Amino acid sequence: MKIMDAATRLVVCLTTAVLLTSCAGAGDSPAPAATAGPAAPTSSASPAPATPAEPGQTTGPDGPRVVAEGLEAPWSVVLLDGVALVSERDSSRILEVAADGAQRVAATMEGVTGTGEGGLLGLAVDTERRLYVYSTAADGNRIQRFPITGVPGALELGEAETLLTGIPAARNHDGGRIAFGPDGMLYATTGDAGRPNVAQDRTSLGGKILRMEADGSVPADNPFPGSLVYSYGHRNPQGLTWDDAGTLYAAEFGQNTWDELNIITPGSNYGWPIVEGIAGSEEFTDPVQQWTPETASPSGITHLNGMIYIANLRGRVLRAVPVEDTSTSTELYAGEYGRIRDVIPGPQNTLWILTSNTDGRGRPGADDDRLISIPPVLP
Repeated sequence: MKIMDAATRLVVCLTTAVLLTSCAGAGDSPAPAATAGPAAPTSSASPAPATPAEPGQTTGPDGPRVVAEGLEAPWSVVLLDGVALVSERDSSRILEVAADGAQRVAATMEGVTGTGEGGLLGLAVDTERRLYVYSTAADGNRIQRFPITGVPGALELGEAETLLTGIPAARNHDGGRIAFGPDGMLYATTGDAGRPNVAQDRTSLGGKILRMEADGSVPADNPFPGSLVYSYGHRNPQGLTWDDAGTLYAAEFGQNTWDELNIITPGSNYGWPIVEGIAGSEEFTDPVQQWTPETASPSGITHLNGMIYIANLRGRVLRAVPVEDTSTSTELYAGEYGRIRDVIPGPQNTLWILTSNTDGRGRPGADDDRLISIPPVLP
């Protein structure tokens, strides 16, 4: 893989109208497509390649840096005390990764039984040094909480406290992203587990964005009294982030037609499986932007400096969406790192991305998978 020269700016800006296709999303089985509206415009750009960086080194003062390599199907990354904690989907390991790329196993999760897209998925940390983990168990997907002990270089997890169980699980469509919002609540994305109708059933935890207190209880101000459901009608959302104004964004895998970037409002219905993509119906909330699955398949997303960054798997691209105009987007590093699973704000105004080339669907190189630090793009 080649590492980009961060000093090189966007050299091509191509406005397109994305056409309807019948290709399935990453990890999805083909099925009849739903009716959708027109695609939003997109632009693309790829900086010129530069000499690859070794772990712990950069290609320049502000250039990309390989933080770690040799990871096994990493899924989520969070920062704590200057080190990264990385979940590996299939090995059930949580790795501690130091700034110089040194790795150690901080914990191996017990009872993880996922296959396919299931396994050890999302991570989140709170202000009390507790790690929240979304994983697949024998009875479905679950959310657990662990106290973090030790110091960097010797971090460990204490006894598990299970906050939520029984989230629908399957080989496909497990959701899995968890994150704390600016309101202090824990949010979780759940997939429809291959049963589309559960997304419209508000008594089911599948096909939803859930909102809960840090102990897993239902917040008093949730849109449906006594329910963790915050929004519904989702197929397989895997990205959550908030902008500086507190607006919640979610990225979602479509079926054969459209992947989506949605602005999430409490109690709203996002249409799946009745519609996919922009429907133009008052009954459903339309995405602010959509892409064909082969050009996107979005997973983790984050916000930094007025820009929403979206990690894409099949599209093998990092997509940047300005908060001031969410109908547009720019493609970055197209094909340079392969499949990208997650993106987070890194230290010193950087972005950190996780590649996903060893998950059974990529074409891994000798150094895959990797955690890479890259410079952000200004809005």
